[in-house]
Amino acid sequence: MKLYAHPFSSFCQKALIAFYENDIAFEYRTLEDPSANAELRALWPLKRFPVLQDGETTVLESASIIEHLQAHYPGPVRLIPHDAAAAVEVRMMDRVFDNYVSTPQGRIVFNSMRAETDRDPLGDAEARKMLETTYAWLDQRLTGREWATDHGFSLADCAAAPALFYADWTHPIPERFETLKAYRARLLARPSFARCVDEARPYRDYFPLGAPDRD
Repeated sequence: MKLYAHPFSSFCQKALIAFYENDIAFEYRTLEDPSANAELRALWPLKRFPVLQDGETTVLESASIIEHLQAHYPGPVRLIPHDAAAAVEVRMMDRVFDNYVSTPQGRIVFNSMRAETDRDPLGDAEARKMLETTYAWLDQRLTGREWATDHGFSLADCAAAPALFYADWTHPIPERFETLKAYRARLLARPSFARCVDEARPYRDYFPLGAPDRD
């Protein structure tokens, strides 16, 4: 298998966690390599990443890549439950982290990269409000839980780890949300995600808002 990805990308880290959790072998086609970029363009003209090539099969999007690994390369850590009802909750929380943490976080970052005259202050404020609302909801939702659902470490946590990592850099999680902050700390301590964070350290200068001197 070949994974086209960049170490500093949150959605690439989401997929990488799944590989590392179950020690699945793959060729890392890092997009710092121009030849990997050309291969990616041939596979997926939009050049959004990560993209997985497994033989003749091309899989787009991080959640779908994790589903593919679960179906074809199952390991000791089952990231999607057998039980259908439990799987619904895991997939729901995956979408929460992607849509209501990663998406507004990215909106703030990309807005900061525009020329000052082209920035959207209303959009920035809306994104920050969405993060605040989601933080509050998650702080309650996660009460009494080690991971995002009672299933154990799952697809949802693969999504949560990079989402909360970068969101806290972009719009810090308030101190009053102790449960959410403790969850983020557990994710950072998980060996699979700690590996992703370490692999991304050389690229911290890429963060447009300035990477904080922590994590």
